[in-house]
Amino acid sequence: MKDQLTTAQSNGAMRRWGPPGIVMTFAAAAALAALTTGAMAAKQPRQTVEAVAPREAGEPMMAVVSIKSQQVTFYDAEGWILRAPVSTGTTGRETPAGVFAVIEKDKDHHSSMYDDAWMPNMQRITWNGIALHGGPLPGYAASHGCVRMPFGFAENLFDKTNIGMRVIISPNDAAPIDFSHPSLFVPSKEAIAAAPSRAQKLSVEAEEATRVADEAKKAAAAAAKEAQSLPATLRKLEQQKARADAENAYADKLVANAKTDQAKAKADELKQKAATKAADAATQLDAAKTAAQPKRDAVAATKDAAKAAATKKADAVKAATDAKLALEPVSVYISRATQKLYVRRNTHKPAPDGGGEVFDTSIEVPVTIRNPDQPLGTHIFTAMAKTDTGLRWSVVSIDEGDTAKNALDRITFPQEVLDRIAPTALPRSSIIISDEPLSAETNYRTEFVAVLNNQPQGGFITRRPTAPPMAVASDDGWDNGGNGFGGNGFFFFGQRDPNPQPVQRRQRGGQYQYYQPAQPMQRSFW
Repeated sequence: MKDQLTTAQSNGAMRRWGPPGIVMTFAAAAALAALTTGAMAAKQPRQTVEAVAPREAGEPMMAVVSIKSQQVTFYDAEGWILRAPVSTGTTGRETPAGVFAVIEKDKDHHSSMYDDAWMPNMQRITWNGIALHGGPLPGYAASHGCVRMPFGFAENLFDKTNIGMRVIISPNDAAPIDFSHPSLFVPSKEAIAAAPSRAQKLSVEAEEATRVADEAKKAAAAAAKEAQSLPATLRKLEQQKARADAENAYADKLVANAKTDQAKAKADELKQKAATKAADAATQLDAAKTAAQPKRDAVAATKDAAKAAATKKADAVKAATDAKLALEPVSVYISRATQKLYVRRNTHKPAPDGGGEVFDTSIEVPVTIRNPDQPLGTHIFTAMAKTDTGLRWSVVSIDEGDTAKNALDRITFPQEVLDRIAPTALPRSSIIISDEPLSAETNYRTEFVAVLNNQPQGGFITRRPTAPPMAVASDDGWDNGGNGFGGNGFFFFGQRDPNPQPVQRRQRGGQYQYYQPAQPMQRSFW
């Protein structure tokens, strides 16, 4: 692929998409060396100039920030498209290296942490305040942890990106290269073609199941309300019968103890009245019990029907949700630290507590990693485009460890997960393999946040970590008026393991909190 500066180099199947080199004359190099002497030479990397490829930006887009070179390069399926100098975090407030994604955009953002500082064309990548935005560039790392870009560049970029765009922050220079491997998802053309109609069909079924469940719930509530007074009514009649029986028994004693004809006549009269009263009380109680039984049966029947309808609704909603999510790119994260595989897909539903969108987090399973004590490195595999046989993939590696191929070779993907997500994998789908656990900044309003902990993290450490809020999902994630099919919610971030995952630690350059899936996170301001 040609651009104004150079031609991308190709080596067999591995095509590097890195930015073109800049050819300098000897005189220019000497002049530059003269300008960057002393302390500033150590502080300032070679300056990158803004560059734009002579074509329209396509999809999917990803950003790769090089802390070493103080530059950002944006790529699409055809190679690099935009490049600019940046200013990352200064000493003590270093921009954390790792894997992120855009989770919120604000054209005219002002900081609540730094004296209302203007951060135009802000694209947030963590909820504790790390973002890409326009800002001054002194020629070296000078921010409080964000990635500053030239003001005009940030403005032109803003409308070209979407929520979920991958942002890779590398301690060194890195660029995507074409990559193939049998473990990478190979979608089914038939499954992809059928996905929209299947999603529509299952959505209709979920709507109907939701309607039936709501009606069954109302019927159960009505039956329960009608039967609500039965215990009190029966208890009153039972007490009335008990008193009548006691009076009857007392009359029997009077009859037995009567000594005179007058006393006996009086006792017989009292006995007759008491017996009649006791018989009437028994009749009323029996009649009430007979009348109550159908109501009790109705309560039991409508309750069972409501439970069955709720189960059917949950199954239908889950199927419809999976079908809708199949229309979205899928992201997978495999952590050697936790021996877990995590899946994220964007629901495009607004977060209930404000800011960002909700990501589906319903898949989290153990994964088998061969030689789990040996480093994997951190590798980001991205589906860049459709091909006749499936998908064309690239990989960006940003950490020391195994090669990308060997890292994939060591992973055994759970077949049930592959069956669920691989057939409908789309461009922008990704697989991330890392030695790191997920950061605690990973939550239901983010894709994945993973930080290289053998690199400085001052930009994280000096910020408040995102705090856990109360959960807002019901047991099935669809109840309480938010069923996703006519309701106002779509919240699949259900509570799972309440305990933090075990972590196999390595030597780390900083401290940060680990992801705990039981705790959806609350927005914090910066």
